[in-house]
Amino acid sequence: MAQIDYFFTPVSPFVYLAGDRLERLAERQGARIRYIPLDATALFPRTGGQVLAERHESRKAYRLQELARWSKRLGMKLDLQPMFFPVNPAPASYAIIAAEAAGGGDLGGLVRAFPRAVWAEGRNIAEDEVVKAILAENGFDPAVADRGMFMAADVYMRNLDEAVARGVFGLPFYIVGEERFWGQDRLDLLEEHLAGR
Repeated sequence: MAQIDYFFTPVSPFVYLAGDRLERLAERQGARIRYIPLDATALFPRTGGQVLAERHESRKAYRLQELARWSKRLGMKLDLQPMFFPVNPAPASYAIIAAEAAGGGDLGGLVRAFPRAVWAEGRNIAEDEVVKAILAENGFDPAVADRGMFMAADVYMRNLDEAVARGVFGLPFYIVGEERFWGQDRLDLLEEHLAGR
């Protein structure tokens, strides 16, 4: 069975726009997904990129146009100026890592729920109550966020190191074997690769 290593941050609008397409293509192609949350603000400077606040105005403007285009194309509500952004991704990332370790819920649903909360629901995913509510909404014990915090923090740091070592430079990023795919707009190419086309 092929494995898709999925590198992401729960605050990315492009992660949000990926929706459940990764999970659906993995099911069609008989692949499993390894979810790897990491800190994009630490990834970019280590791989030659810039955090959003430091990018040239032309890049910021283009990003907004792309978000609007993809939102329309995919039929997904997206607030270009969300109430809680930028927001600390660590609490949500820790919750995802702890939930995976604990088991018992819908991990893919949880991964999708955090960016949706930011970009479509106006929720602050850095707040403990919101994190616990989203865990519960996806079938996990909300207490895993507290119990697994130290383990999750360690994994989160190691995820960043792994991403840099494996050539990840933007998010979302998908790796199958030695093949790398950057961006939710490359999911069709990822599926073609898995299908051997």
